[in-house]
Amino acid sequence: MALSELNLFIESANAPIFGIDPNGEINEWNAQAALITGYSKVEALGNNLVETYIDDEYKASVSDVLARALAGTNTANYEFPLYSRGGGRVEILLNATTRRDVEGTIVGVMGVGQDITLYREQERRLRQAQKMESIGQLTAGLAHDFNNLLQVVNGNLDLLSA
Repeated sequence: MALSELNLFIESANAPIFGIDPNGEINEWNAQAALITGYSKVEALGNNLVETYIDDEYKASVSDVLARALAGTNTANYEFPLYSRGGGRVEILLNATTRRDVEGTIVGVMGVGQDITLYREQERRLRQAQKMESIGQLTAGLAHDFNNLLQVVNGNLDLLSA
């Protein structure tokens, strides 16, 4: 009973959850992982997580996180991009936890993620807006200074023409 409840919890969680065996092959892939990647559970099971779903730039660091979890060291709040079937980039915040059997032997890794793509996009837009505000302030300051110089030139021209 408890095992079926745990499986139901994993499958219906509003967070991408995956499991890998000691060889890095996927042995768990919940509905949310399927939703954000576009790959069904049937398609994902048995594939090597890093080789199949991680961009070359992040393969080494994700492999390191998973290797540490396979050695018994959990990792919290690790960020990396995951690529979907359509080539879209999904920003993931991952917690990787060592998975053990009833005897305590390490049998894999359980990863629970959070899709932070929207958060990162909002962050990028805020930085862009702040940059534009700074440029506006700089431009206004330069225009003010230039106007002051023109006033001096105009004043001197008025004196010369009188």
